[in-house]
Amino acid sequence: MTDINLITVLGPTAAGKTKLAARLAYEVGSDVISADSRQVYREMDMGTGKDYDDYLVHGKRVTAHLVDIVDPGYQYNVYEYQQDFLEIFELLQNAGKIPVLCGGTGMYIEAVLKGYRLIQVPENNRLRKELQDVPNEHLVLKLKSFKKLHNTTDITQRKRLIRAIEIETYYAEHPKTDAGYPDIQPFIVGVRVDRETRRKRITERLNKRLKEGMVDEVQRLLDRGVDKNILIYYGLEYKFITQYLLGHLTHEQMVDKLNTAIHQFAKRQMTWFRGMEKRGFKIFWIDGLLPFREQVYIVLDQLSRSGVNSDF
Repeated sequence: MTDINLITVLGPTAAGKTKLAARLAYEVGSDVISADSRQVYREMDMGTGKDYDDYLVHGKRVTAHLVDIVDPGYQYNVYEYQQDFLEIFELLQNAGKIPVLCGGTGMYIEAVLKGYRLIQVPENNRLRKELQDVPNEHLVLKLKSFKKLHNTTDITQRKRLIRAIEIETYYAEHPKTDAGYPDIQPFIVGVRVDRETRRKRITERLNKRLKEGMVDEVQRLLDRGVDKNILIYYGLEYKFITQYLLGHLTHEQMVDKLNTAIHQFAKRQMTWFRGMEKRGFKIFWIDGLLPFREQVYIVLDQLSRSGVNSDF
């Protein structure tokens, strides 16, 4: 019996991870749980890269959860995502399935794999006053009395150190808020392509979506009353196309700035994933330029070695 209870497929934009995740879900008889911070929004399809056809495997549509779950204009956050993920994860677990988590939003992925406690802990001014003159080394000992320290960034900055104590004190005083977290044992697959291929794919995909009406999609959102500042807050396609539609950029400037921003975004994604490895995550990297069937075979072979069965 395998200990793996979650397959995770991550990678930068345009790496081809969604198609692989859907195929893996099909082969192990399960569903995909999206980990994309913008694909949660309805009516934001082209700009967020919802490639619905990727979920079609041998004529059957693989179910994708946490896509199209909130209206545009809403500011969805990582805390809500963690709660929504847990609901779907436990539902699939109870059905005897191993979910396939897929996305490029590193913060969302890490939040659910690490089980970060994201309850909104209020400020404790009384406690902060008590701690303001306490030496750092004593504060570190106090924090260690609550928990084993995994994140050293909590103890290298005094402000973060006091906030960490504040949070742990709140949990100690409100035990019902710390209801526990499921033991997640992931098998993590990373899909990557070389830098030049990634840049080529990003530019080609951007041009294709612009031709297919991505500007019209953003205009419809503005016409239905979605605040322009919220669209800019969503970033990338929605930021620059909104600025173009408002007359702040020419079409050429919009395309150029957007293309550059997506390249930079993909680079930041890879930086986050490399950081995950430094933080203890084991990622099985696969070449996204391999023939697709070979990618599937390699990953399923690795899963089989770990005790996960498939019909491939």
